[in-house]
Amino acid sequence: MKLTARVDLPVSKPKRLISLDALRGFDMFWIISGEGIFHGLANAVKQKHGLAQNHQDWQIIGTENLSLLERMMVGISNQLHHSPWNGFTFYDLIFPLFIFISGVSMPYSYQKYFENRANDKSLSNQVYYSLIKRTLILIVLGFIVNGLLQWNGFENTRFASVLGRIAFSTFFAALIYLNFSLPKQIIWFLAILFGYYFIMMYVPVPHFGAGVLTPEGNLSAYIDRLLLPGKLHRIVYDPEGILSTIPAICSAMIGIFTGTFIKSESSSPNQKVLKLFLAGLACIALGLLWSIIFPINKTMWTSTFVLFAGGCSILLFTLFYYVIDVQSIKKWCVPFLWIGSNSILIYVCAHGLINFESTAVFIFGGLVQKIPAIWQSALLWTAILGIQLFILKFLYDKKWFLKI
Repeated sequence: MKLTARVDLPVSKPKRLISLDALRGFDMFWIISGEGIFHGLANAVKQKHGLAQNHQDWQIIGTENLSLLERMMVGISNQLHHSPWNGFTFYDLIFPLFIFISGVSMPYSYQKYFENRANDKSLSNQVYYSLIKRTLILIVLGFIVNGLLQWNGFENTRFASVLGRIAFSTFFAALIYLNFSLPKQIIWFLAILFGYYFIMMYVPVPHFGAGVLTPEGNLSAYIDRLLLPGKLHRIVYDPEGILSTIPAICSAMIGIFTGTFIKSESSSPNQKVLKLFLAGLACIALGLLWSIIFPINKTMWTSTFVLFAGGCSILLFTLFYYVIDVQSIKKWCVPFLWIGSNSILIYVCAHGLINFESTAVFIFGGLVQKIPAIWQSALLWTAILGIQLFILKFLYDKKWFLKI
């Protein structure tokens, strides 16, 4: 892992997808400060109108007295909570979208390898060394974000992590991509999805039986309790546990299929947009149809969740690709490029390395205190975003990017 200056190479085809960096930044925006801004706005509306909030799913219940803008604030905030169990919200999309984006980038990242591996046998060693190093670094960073260096004891340390799931899912997806043709990649994809369905539905869990998809009774949770060291994030299961990481490989593979298609010259850009749009709708439809017997569930990362979230990811990517890369409407996405170009760095910083809230209070606390109390949280989080963007723009202008 190193912080380096990115060297601008001569333009070659296929060109870099600006839309992919922007989408990565859009995805990361919500978890570094975006959710704080909109929760702050919604809580202000809640206090202003005395709205009720369901403390099981954290949904604020609107009334007819709200203006259109207030309804939008509450609606966006309500989407920025995970589903309590089965179901799907926008917040459930953020994690699989990031894995999907990692998959889309692989056909571009490994292009040089495929072009030159026949003439340079050492390339394989270099590629696999870089892949293993990246995986291990992400796993260790995940431990650190979880508080490993606070030394609270083995039993109080959580070892499963968001970065760990990204590491493992993209590692195995990359192995499949590097070693198998597209038809065999599709076979792997289907085998993982259906294999996961069958073991979750038909392998019995002691004291519960087979196919019991409750927080305590599902096979993935049982494997976590049996094999996962340290502390489980949800006591009886971990949302980034062992077994549920396997279908996450398919989330990356949907990205690989998308990147392979975009990189090909089989269709015009507008035709690609149409085909991707239809593919996204097809994945969503298949996920909904399958969910009749296998629910869409982020925590278990069910096969239906892979398809539904994958379809939503394709549609979002298609929108960004069409607007930014096809229509060349780019100025609006520049802040997302700042975030997306250093996404892992800002994630680690925002989740413990830097206390942005204290910095924002120190710099803008006096100004925040000047406005009504119900709006102060939203303004403070907006200040946090401003500080983050200032730092990220500085790094972007200097061409300093965290390379893993």
